[in-house]
Amino acid sequence: MHATFWLLDAPDSLRDQSRRMPDGTGLGWFSLGEEPVRDRAPIAAFQDADFNSEARHIASHTFVSHVRYASTGAPDVHNSHPFVMDDRLFAHNGVVRGLDTLGSWLTDVDRAPVEGQTDSELVCAYVTAEISRRGDTTEGLVSAVRRIAAELPLFALNVVLAESGRLWALRYPATHELWALASEPALTFCRPDTDRHLASGREPGRLKVRAHREPTPACVVASERMDDDPGWRLLAPGELLLVDGLTATSLFPFDEPAHPLTPADLSATESSSQT
Repeated sequence: MHATFWLLDAPDSLRDQSRRMPDGTGLGWFSLGEEPVRDRAPIAAFQDADFNSEARHIASHTFVSHVRYASTGAPDVHNSHPFVMDDRLFAHNGVVRGLDTLGSWLTDVDRAPVEGQTDSELVCAYVTAEISRRGDTTEGLVSAVRRIAAELPLFALNVVLAESGRLWALRYPATHELWALASEPALTFCRPDTDRHLASGREPGRLKVRAHREPTPACVVASERMDDDPGWRLLAPGELLLVDGLTATSLFPFDEPAHPLTPADLSATESSSQT
């Protein structure tokens, strides 16, 4: 399938959003060999000829696209989302402080893929490390977010993580919105029973995944509603949405952050990027 509608043609497409978020553009997808492919640039999507060409011609079962307003880390290709680690695509919207502490949780091997200076890429590296240690993507993501929320100051940690055939979308906590749309034929959205909850144990920007306007089952996840379709659903604060094939399941494994940041705590640059 193609993502052209959501990337270029929707009323609130990524190309249009980039006029407000001009510091980086990234588009990631999975190849026919099921490996992630990514193209990033430190410019706005509406100015990026490669982004516009790829948006029209690339076909994949999963896309992750991001437009960036820089807060931590200058406009640079290495600071643009999505990031690729261990055959997964990762994008983040929010602010996490305590980067020296976060970096101390990583081994030299964990840090090897890190090329930029953003909080988002360090979060990606830590999530990747926890997934590797636990041997399960959901458990690793939950473990990483729990520790960050317990030990580091954070304003928001909205995340999209994709691997071939599955994606995870997290709205955490209530700071920023995150929306989901199931196209027709619709996916099934469901909340797990309580015994299925997990036990303890191209920087901020807009996120969009699995997008098209063809009559094919699909799920779109975005930081804001991209058209007037009445099917858009606002994820609840703390909701982790897992899309696996044609089933979308919601988990609620997180407590409130231990050290929440308020808008008054943010620098002028951080505040502008989070508006």
